[in-house]
Amino acid sequence: MRSALKLSASLTFTIAILTGSGALHAADDPGSWSVAAQMTAARTEIGGVALNGKIYLAGGQEMGRPDSTLFQVFDAGTTAWKNLAPMPGGASHIGMAVLDGKIYVAGGFTVRPHVNPIDRLAVYDPAANKWQVLAPLPMALGSVTLAATQGKIHALGGRRAGEVTVDMHAVYDPVSAKWSMAAPLPTARDHLGVVVIDGKIHLIAGRLQENTGGSGDQIVYDPATDKWSTLAGLPVGRSGGSAVFYRGRIIYFGGECRTTPPAGAYDLAESYDPGTDHWSPLATPPVGLHAQAGAVVGDTVYFLGGSTSCGSDKPSLAVYAFRLN
Repeated sequence: MRSALKLSASLTFTIAILTGSGALHAADDPGSWSVAAQMTAARTEIGGVALNGKIYLAGGQEMGRPDSTLFQVFDAGTTAWKNLAPMPGGASHIGMAVLDGKIYVAGGFTVRPHVNPIDRLAVYDPAANKWQVLAPLPMALGSVTLAATQGKIHALGGRRAGEVTVDMHAVYDPVSAKWSMAAPLPTARDHLGVVVIDGKIHLIAGRLQENTGGSGDQIVYDPATDKWSTLAGLPVGRSGGSAVFYRGRIIYFGGECRTTPPAGAYDLAESYDPGTDHWSPLATPPVGLHAQAGAVVGDTVYFLGGSTSCGSDKPSLAVYAFRLN
């Protein structure tokens, strides 16, 4: 399931927390959180992307329905919502990416939990407010991750029927309308965070199996060499959080499921500096979340929807804003 983010300061403090993945260094500017708006419908396990200064939200679990077709656009400047043409078919745990001004949506589950994955790939044209169904994924997958780079769409990881997590890495070429295979993930994973930096795909955290615990592994794919390499890794392993690229850094917020009381989603936010290969703690979010969408508009990061519990039974209506000072 799950797009882009950056940092600065007046307060400096030095912290180093050693983990199995390396050292966690405190950021000079921990940033600040606020509630920017409210959603029109509580949704979790949703897809979200920013395009032309607005945020588009797709699918998810909504009011007990595990396969919502709801597709909306949120104007962060006015906090107004608008319903758009519904998705060609509903699903939660979808992959979503932007390429050449169009929005691609792939895969998902139509029954909860993690049941009946689908292979649909569709593209939305904002200018026409229309969807087009494209060549399907190589296999039916939920919690598949999409990334757009160098004119192509990459589909990464995911979960097949029978709760089987995969290491798939398929590439869709909009020109030929065909899929091809690329170097698989080093380890099968789903519920991943994804960010593209300088044409390279960063995958963060994710589930290795059915339990809600997650991996802290961080890997990066270079399309020029068709190879993966390993980076510092998230200090606290988890899955289902949201990753964005902001002011030259990766921000990763939330995830399921806390291993220490109180139970629920993680209220953690961290920043990764590609130049130093280090993670830094940010200001504590107002609430723990997982399965939320994240997107950057202007100088603000927005996190929308998701659930405060380990599952989807406590969906959030809030739109949270994070900003570095």
